[in-house]
Amino acid sequence: MTEPSPLDKAEAAAREAETNTVAVQLALAAVELAKAATTQQAPACQHQHKAKPTFDAKKWWTIGGLAIVGGCVACALALAFALASVAVAIGATCATACLIVLRSMWRDFANGR
Repeated sequence: MTEPSPLDKAEAAAREAETNTVAVQLALAAVELAKAATTQQAPACQHQHKAKPTFDAKKWWTIGGLAIVGGCVACALALAFALASVAVAIGATCATACLIVLRSMWRDFANGR
């Protein structure tokens, strides 16, 4: 076998360089594509997220206290109304008895007794 001539060596080196250049270009294109894929922003949400409210014990103590005070006030008003109703009933009974006695006395006076 004969040794390749310098021209043949140059042609082989040119082909190898051409092949390497294509491979390098493909590798660079793949790297650029991967870089573009990782830097691409995710689409923004179209709806609004509301923050979950935290538990506020002071608010619930206030609501509970107001409910208790409101219940006590309602109970006191109901008791006052009940006592006033009893007083009106006693007064009406006394007035009725008084009118019956007075009518009886008036009849006796009118008949001359």
